[in-house]
Amino acid sequence: MNAPKILYPTDFSTTGRTALEMATALARDKGASLVILHVEEPPTAYGGGEYYYGLANPVRSELQRMLKEVVPSDPGVPCEHRLMLGSPAGAIIEMAERENVELIVMATHGRTGLTRALMGSVAEEVVRKAKCPVLTVKNTSAAKVAV
Repeated sequence: MNAPKILYPTDFSTTGRTALEMATALARDKGASLVILHVEEPPTAYGGGEYYYGLANPVRSELQRMLKEVVPSDPGVPCEHRLMLGSPAGAIIEMAERENVELIVMATHGRTGLTRALMGSVAEEVVRKAKCPVLTVKNTSAAKVAV
């Protein structure tokens, strides 16, 4: 019997730290391992510019180095790192199905208006299409600033 898995997708932004802490706590409490996934979207997806927050010229070795630095806050939680190229929502859903994860824990950026219309919402698409439960976590530092 395989140990349960929790998928934590990261885009290397600071908004994901709270989600990683939540995923780590859930994995620890459930005796699960974390699958830490980064999906690098080609810069041409948004035409580059201000809406593209990834690396200008992604180098696979650099992405793998950055990904290995994303680790659970509890060293007792086992984790695996995965790197994919493509559409973030589609790749997250594909990885969840392939790895038979029990839960996806991911951050939301809280984009609204024109930015959301242009970029869409990865979290929203994952929630709608994933076959397993999805826990979305808001960035708490943004919430504190808004108060």
